[in-house]
Amino acid sequence: MIVPGDRIGVAVSGGADSVALLRILENLRDELGVTLSVVHFDHALRGDASTSDAQFVAQLARDSGLQLWATREDVAAEAARHGWNLEDAARRLRYAFFERVCAAGQATHIAVAHTAQDQAETVLAHLIRGTGPTGLAGIYPTAGSVIRPLLATSRQDLREYLSAKNQAWREDATNRDTRRLRARIREQLLPVLERDFAPTIVTHLGELARLAGEQELFWSAFVEDRFRAFVRVADDAVSIRIHDLLLPLELISAPNNLPLDASNSSEAAPLRALTERLIRRLYEGVRGDRKDLIAQHVEQVIRLATESSSGRRLELPGDIIVERSFGKLTFSHATPSRPSLTVKETAAQANTYQYAVSLPNSGATVVSIPELGTGFRLKVIDWTLQASDTKSDGEALDAGLLRGSLILRNWRPGDAYRPYGRRQASKLKDMFLADRIPLRDRARWPVLECGGQVVWARGMPPADDFCARARTQVGVLIEELQL
Repeated sequence: MIVPGDRIGVAVSGGADSVALLRILENLRDELGVTLSVVHFDHALRGDASTSDAQFVAQLARDSGLQLWATREDVAAEAARHGWNLEDAARRLRYAFFERVCAAGQATHIAVAHTAQDQAETVLAHLIRGTGPTGLAGIYPTAGSVIRPLLATSRQDLREYLSAKNQAWREDATNRDTRRLRARIREQLLPVLERDFAPTIVTHLGELARLAGEQELFWSAFVEDRFRAFVRVADDAVSIRIHDLLLPLELISAPNNLPLDASNSSEAAPLRALTERLIRRLYEGVRGDRKDLIAQHVEQVIRLATESSSGRRLELPGDIIVERSFGKLTFSHATPSRPSLTVKETAAQANTYQYAVSLPNSGATVVSIPELGTGFRLKVIDWTLQASDTKSDGEALDAGLLRGSLILRNWRPGDAYRPYGRRQASKLKDMFLADRIPLRDRARWPVLECGGQVVWARGMPPADDFCARARTQVGVLIEELQL
């Protein structure tokens, strides 16, 4: 956790555990080769008691000749403003303060006084609320700049240590408020487990957390490797091929070619475990954390990938949308411009565009489309050149047939034309489906209209009635440009 030269900010609340941590590190700082400071966060939750705690910690720092980094925030007000519970708000604000201390260069690490009992209480709380293997890891010894040197040390040992040194500490009465789950576990459940079932239950739960934590470190590294290899990150969205999501281990552990419907077999369990973790990582890649994502949501994503058709989507907590587009899943933030499920509704709410086009007698004209971040060059060429000039029927329009007004615009529901070489007209909607154009891209798909008729669409053959042929004198080639 610590190397010589580190600057350790010791998080001291005034309670026995944090005061003991400060005194222990003071005794070890020369041996460790570190410098110390005191960090205190006043939650402003207990009136005069909070103020007295802050004064007590400030005096500890002065007595030890240590720099004090302290702040006070109205946790209750922030909890109400954001809709957080008090415990969650306190944790968020407290650790945000720790991050600011480190970011300002005032410390390289923040040492926090979580004990073996804290670890046991956390594992039990996760079990009671419902958890998977990740939750069994409880509190990690290190997390970013935060270190927890006392995670295997009991509270009783720390109090005996302080008593032997005649060192006072502060007691927080809210720690015994059994309206809170953690307090009920501490005051009611753990004593019963120790007395009636296993005197060493705290040690057992700590060992379980250690083993689960080692497993999670492996999985995290493995999932991150898969994420980098198979996930495409663009703007505020991430996407992955469904094949890579559902069979992520096939290249290294699929001697029997397990089918998708083997997900309930013991052989398929490793595949399922990695798929579920990868889904959580995809969610985190958009939202920034995994808060509120539960097993039920992960299962919904798997069903979307395995049972739904292209164009279907689902909503996850945090305004995250997961959309299936043929063989791909995309996770993104929900926005007012993309709340619908149908092509028609999507088109109605998309940013539309329409640009008049004037063809030159020769040369080219460029039409920019900021809505797409792209543009199109309409190049007028002599179509009577020799065949060796690498031109062929079906790749250009006949300028002589483009007699109406030309408009480059986005696709609209009902757009249809007869592509080159086909006997019947087709709706662009059906052509999008055949060419596997993602639903999200269709509403703003560029088309060229001449006198009210669609004569061209990006990536599609030109309209047969307007296509350049051997008798054509002047052709029009359309090329896409990146702006």
